[in-house]
Amino acid sequence: MSFGSPAGDYIEKSLDLNQYLVPHKAATYFLKVSGDAMKNAGIIDGDFLVVDRSLKIENNQIIVVEQDGELVVRRFKNANNQICLMPENEKYRPVFLRSPENLVIWGSVSAVFRKL
Repeated sequence: MSFGSPAGDYIEKSLDLNQYLVPHKAATYFLKVSGDAMKNAGIIDGDFLVVDRSLKIENNQIIVVEQDGELVVRRFKNANNQICLMPENEKYRPVFLRSPENLVIWGSVSAVFRKL
């Protein structure tokens, strides 16, 4: 005698995490988060980010950017050609850029995951 899984009625198909999280394989990389500057966006120390270099950067997206020689994760804000790299933690200050030429973007964060 065997019993079916109670979840069996709800399973539609298998989920391929590579296909789901990495649609642009050649332009995607993973980055481990260190720090708490984006905690209010749900990104915490030790999380892994899926970063896609092929996505167009738009206002309000979370991006990986080079700042003072290191990679940081910030929310991209662009209002009236004033670019701001916005943290999601009140302990950190926003960074306002006078010129987009000073901005080196390493990609847009398309997903975040962590092991429980």
